[in-house]
Amino acid sequence: MDFSEVVRRRRMTRAYTSDPVDLRIVERALAHATRAPSAGFSQGWAFLVLDTPESVAGFWAAQTDEAARANPDRWLAGMMSAPVVVVPCSRREAYLDRYAEADKTRAGLGGHDESRWAMPYWHLDTAMASLLILQSVTDAGLGACFFGLVPDRVGALKEHLGLVDTAEAQAPHPIGAITIGHPAPRGTGAAGSASRRRRTPWTEVAHRGRWGAGWPSTSEPAEHAPDGEER
Repeated sequence: MDFSEVVRRRRMTRAYTSDPVDLRIVERALAHATRAPSAGFSQGWAFLVLDTPESVAGFWAAQTDEAARANPDRWLAGMMSAPVVVVPCSRREAYLDRYAEADKTRAGLGGHDESRWAMPYWHLDTAMASLLILQSVTDAGLGACFFGLVPDRVGALKEHLGLVDTAEAQAPHPIGAITIGHPAPRGTGAAGSASRRRRTPWTEVAHRGRWGAGWPSTSEPAEHAPDGEER
C-alpha cells in the first residue's frame, strides 16, 4: 500500500471479528516500531504482546472491574473482542543511562538527572514507535486502536504484567495499549469523536515562520483525510 494511502486509511478500530491475527504481522509491526527516532538513540521502549485468550482476558481484568466486564458498554465490548493487545512501555532509565555516557557529558548534555530533560522523551519516543505499529497494522489490512489506561488501575496492570520495580532497576512504564485485529463491520463498535467532529485541515494549524502567521497558501493544499474519518 502506498504510504499516503496508509496514512489516509489509518483509523481507530473499536470492534473486531473473531478471526485470528497472523503473528507475522505483529512481528513486522514491532520491527517497524524499532525504526522510530529516539533521543540519543536510547531506544528506551519495550512492548508486551498479549496474543492468547488468557493473556488478553488478564489485561482486561486488570483494567476493568467485574461488573463492567459482565455488562460491558459498546466501547468495552468492542475493544475486548480484539485477539491481540500490545502494551508499549517506556524505559526512563535507558535515557538517563545513555545521557550519562561520555559523548553526552562532553557535549554538556549528560548527567543522570531527570530534571535536565525539558520533557520525558522516553514517553514521547515510545508514542512515536506506537504510531508506527498502527500504520504497519493498517498497511497489512487489519485494524488497531491506541487507547489510554485507566489511571487508578495502572498499578494493577503493571503488577499483573510483571512490571515491578526492583532495587536494581526501574520497571518499564506502560504508556497505553494497542488492540489489534480484523475490523468488525463499521458501526459495530462505539463511534469515535471523529464521527461528530470536523477534521481540522493542516492549513488551519500550520504557521509559517511565527505563531499566528498562518499558512499563506500559494497552491492547492495537499489532500488530507476526509472529514468524518475515524481518528
